[in-house]
Amino acid sequence: MSTAVAAPARTGQVLADLIPASRVRDVALVLGGAVLTGLAAQLSVPVPGSPVPVTGQTFAALLVGTTLGAGRGFLSLALYALAGVAGVPWFAGGTSGAAAVSFGYILGMVLASAAVGALARRGADRSVLRTAGAMLLGEAIIYAVGVPYLAFAAGMSASAAIAAGLTPFLIGDALKAALAMGLLPTAWKLVRK
Repeated sequence: MSTAVAAPARTGQVLADLIPASRVRDVALVLGGAVLTGLAAQLSVPVPGSPVPVTGQTFAALLVGTTLGAGRGFLSLALYALAGVAGVPWFAGGTSGAAAVSFGYILGMVLASAAVGALARRGADRSVLRTAGAMLLGEAIIYAVGVPYLAFAAGMSASAAIAAGLTPFLIGDALKAALAMGLLPTAWKLVRK
């Protein structure tokens, strides 16, 4: 009597690698990640005094990066950004185009998804502490691009851009990181069973 046992997950893999490999899988994952990010962007709440809303977009972008890996995560968020620039109304609040003062955050998400994906491939999504580190790095990359872009596009000083485009979001981003810290390691524990 033989029993089929899934191969154990190993470092060098991300969660998406546990799905049987094919080009169709990769295309579906890239498209799915872009769509997930677009849907999460619709969870949008205006922030008084800021042209940047709170959205589920950053959480989705970092989740896409960690679950798909650097390459597919980057392609997924690049597709999201390019389709939005081309007119797909899936940026925050159903908007599109590159004219928004918050477009820098989207560019940051493209880079952050690749960074957290690379870290996930090295096992950064398998424990709470390592996931926290990966999420914090991803958030820092998003802000490192988004806040200066906001300052330039809106004609703000650096301190005004930080006050409008960073400070109001820190608590929400900490909550998003905490959610990821629970979800990703739990997913790996379930895979190992």
